[in-house]
Amino acid sequence: MRWTVLFAALLLAQPARAEVEPGDLTLTVTPELNGNAAPFVREMVLLRIHGVYKQQILLEEVIQPTLANFSWSQLGRDRWSRTKLKDGQSAIAFDRVIAVFPHHAGDFTIEPFDHRLTINDDGQRRVIDVRSGPVALPVATWSKEGGGPDAKEPWWLPAKDVTITDSWSPDPETVKLGDTTRRIVTVEAQGMVAEGLPPRPVMRTRGILTFAGPVTRETLITPAGPVARATYQWDVKAGVPEIIPLDAIVIPWFDTVSRTMREAEIPARQIGGGLPDREGDLAPPLATAPWVAAAAGLAAFGLGLALIGFGTGAGRLRLPRGARAALRRAAAANDAAAFRAATLSAEPDLARAWRADPDTTAGLAGLDRALYAPGGAAAPDLRALARRLSRPVRLRGAGPVAADRLHPLDGPLNGPLNGPLDRPLGR
Repeated sequence: MRWTVLFAALLLAQPARAEVEPGDLTLTVTPELNGNAAPFVREMVLLRIHGVYKQQILLEEVIQPTLANFSWSQLGRDRWSRTKLKDGQSAIAFDRVIAVFPHHAGDFTIEPFDHRLTINDDGQRRVIDVRSGPVALPVATWSKEGGGPDAKEPWWLPAKDVTITDSWSPDPETVKLGDTTRRIVTVEAQGMVAEGLPPRPVMRTRGILTFAGPVTRETLITPAGPVARATYQWDVKAGVPEIIPLDAIVIPWFDTVSRTMREAEIPARQIGGGLPDREGDLAPPLATAPWVAAAAGLAAFGLGLALIGFGTGAGRLRLPRGARAALRRAAAANDAAAFRAATLSAEPDLARAWRADPDTTAGLAGLDRALYAPGGAAAPDLRALARRLSRPVRLRGAGPVAADRLHPLDGPLNGPLNGPLDRPLGR
């Protein structure tokens, strides 16, 4: 058994009591049901475990039931705080959040949790088990048309919201025969963990060669619940000289709030076609005198020598041009969600450089608070943040940046869903 010593300041602030009275130590477990409806199989349910203790606590240990018929994962660390009761007395509050995922439909019961406390009872150490009550948790059978948790296709994706970001570098319309472009698709789902996101979508069509990169998964713990993120990556090479259409990829998902099926879409694109990606590229070329062209060529040759000699581009990273344009559009529309999605195309080294800059870190943290904090928060100045994120960043002590690195965007793949999980989630 593992015992945890609580923070000394919190303990000292709680006076010792002579004896334990009824109601001094309470523990409750409350399921958080999406849409106040019975969950379906593999739909996440949050169990909020809350203890209120008037006695001084020396040691503690949570003894969890086996949670048969469920996979589970603890979300974040235990939280201890001081609280005031209705009668004005001071007490210690304990909070833990566990996500559970039912394996089958049926009527189940979450057995009681025990919080084993070592308290100071009139100067003597005393061990007391504080027990919660059992919790009924019925799991519904899917009765809607199509899909559902037991269907082989499509992938069962229950979430509060799903957003998709599609990023290319360079823009696919500018790619010519034999050229390669990198596509990064990021799927974010609120109210679930990353292991429940679908596998890499299939991107296959005539005339292209695709090389799949790594799939990275991450679960972000926010005050409003977990946010799952998966990033899929391909290098796409044009194999024919004509325009190559890419169809949209539809990802069905179950809205756990409205209890209806919805669809998210990876948009259709095309490879080739020579379409400009900036309005300035639409302007016709100006007539140039021969001597002007010769001078420009000589200047370009000299500039190239200078760049080679001084290594101006070494160790510098920047968001792709399409992502920078997306940042500007989202900032102009004051769309915080689209703005955050546009930042996901950053290479790992660029994301680390952002985190090393206090002003950039503060701006991104304020953006996340505006998106995920309970009740929302004021968004930062998106226009100023877009300008900051669009600037090239020189890596400290970095050499030339490899063009074909396939590092994960948000860090290494998380471990198994159960932390510790006794059963994996998925098919």
